[in-house]
Amino acid sequence: MHDALRSRAAEVFGWQLRPDQQTVIDAVLDGRDALAVMPTGSGKSAIHQVAGLGPDGTGLDGLVVVVSPLVALQEDQVVGLAEHPDAPRGVTVNATKRSRDLSAAWDAVEAGEVRYVFLAPEQLTKPDVQERLCAVGVGLVTVDEAHCVSSWGHDFRPDYLALGEAIERLGRPPVLALTATGSAPVRDDVVERLGMRDPLVLATGFDRPELRLEVRRHEDDEGKREAVVAQVAQLAGAGIVYVATRAETLVYADELVEHGRRAQPYHAGLRVADREATLHGFHDGSVDVVVATSAFGMGIDKPDVRFVVHADVPESIDAYYQEVGRAGRDGDVGLATLHYRAEDLGLRRFFASGGPRPASLRTVFDAVPHDGAIARSALPDASGLVARTAGRAVNALVEAGVLADGQDGIARVPGGPTDAQAAVRVAKDRAREREQVEESRIAMMRQFAETSGCRRQFLLGYFGDELADPCGNCDTCSAGTSAEAHGADGSNDAAWPPDAAVEHAEWGHGTVMSTEDDRLTVFFESAGYRTLALADVEDRHLLERV
Repeated sequence: MHDALRSRAAEVFGWQLRPDQQTVIDAVLDGRDALAVMPTGSGKSAIHQVAGLGPDGTGLDGLVVVVSPLVALQEDQVVGLAEHPDAPRGVTVNATKRSRDLSAAWDAVEAGEVRYVFLAPEQLTKPDVQERLCAVGVGLVTVDEAHCVSSWGHDFRPDYLALGEAIERLGRPPVLALTATGSAPVRDDVVERLGMRDPLVLATGFDRPELRLEVRRHEDDEGKREAVVAQVAQLAGAGIVYVATRAETLVYADELVEHGRRAQPYHAGLRVADREATLHGFHDGSVDVVVATSAFGMGIDKPDVRFVVHADVPESIDAYYQEVGRAGRDGDVGLATLHYRAEDLGLRRFFASGGPRPASLRTVFDAVPHDGAIARSALPDASGLVARTAGRAVNALVEAGVLADGQDGIARVPGGPTDAQAAVRVAKDRAREREQVEESRIAMMRQFAETSGCRRQFLLGYFGDELADPCGNCDTCSAGTSAEAHGADGSNDAAWPPDAAVEHAEWGHGTVMSTEDDRLTVFFESAGYRTLALADVEDRHLLERV
């Protein structure tokens, strides 16, 4: 890293950058794309902030555009920059700003007074926003919470899938993707969907040894609810309770208040003012327990969260890892407890099976001209569907390969289906493949919850990392069962190393995730996660290294 830039980062922000941060900064300054998977609280934002410090030979030449999923995250970063008097200025461009404030922000951008522009994916996909940014010049596009780009990722958001083409329309500046979670398949999907070119992929810090991992099993829902409330009522410090539905946030919060905890519910359906009040209360200590759906958490800058309790099983290990990672960010001990009831997996299967209705797919396909293209932003009006429904439908059709998202907009693929019914059949076939993958992710969540082996070994193995010995800081280690069980210990790495590309006669291309002494876990693009007995693999030649 250039000495002048390192010194400037220290002067402006007071930071002493770590080697992994410097490695990613060097990549983007050299014009290279980069994907950084780093744990919560590790300073991912510092990468694009330092890279954008100035066009004086040590930084980027052009705006740093930061795509961030939540308005609160955007505003927090702008405020954080303003707290450093010598830092370049940042502005937000989002739908919540008043017209006068939005005009003032754009005036500042066009006058060269601004270095960082924070906006949501929905904003960056708008043609007029792209035109204004192009006119000024963009030096770097940062995609925060980049796991949202991936169709396997746990926070699927349709507008994230349009970012690859949006970036092309900005003149294809270097792309920096940041996330705190991402297994190898998710990382590969992010790289592909953003159109990243020979990116630096850096994944660090999957192991969080200060977090104690435990699972408590229950037979019935009432017993589980009583156990969750009893546990959280006696835990010390601030914490988060994750639930599956909005209604449960209210039920658990009320019960915890009755047991003496200062608890508040949080979900996307609450008024903005109520959500912000809960968030501010959590930060200032007047609220010590937030009961939330997965809508709560991204960008939560509270280092002293002492516990994360899951009252319902998360949809995937990706989601679980990101959520428990919000505990113990100060390096002190944290607790992650999953209250598990096997029947709860049925709700996750229901969520996983959701997709655009055939009628929506037909309507969107018919709205795309036979010869030519239509702007993505024009599809809601052309199809008569609300924007979100139209967005999900077009993404499904693009993913199925019957529509293409190009420079001129959405167009039919040459040689593809010419009638809507045929296009729907192709999209449904692709959706069934995806549903298989989602089912496999739920199955991995079941395996994690029901294993008698070391939970940390299992968790790290899912992300393509391994731990030679049981961790000693999970419930199975405390119970003594992990010493005799199989864990992702790298026993067969010589023959089947993590990230090795393999081929299966039925499931096609796959990636080895982890190995044990008698089995290995492989992710297949068409079938999801599969755990294979090593004896079967070798005796029946089930896999071929490619």
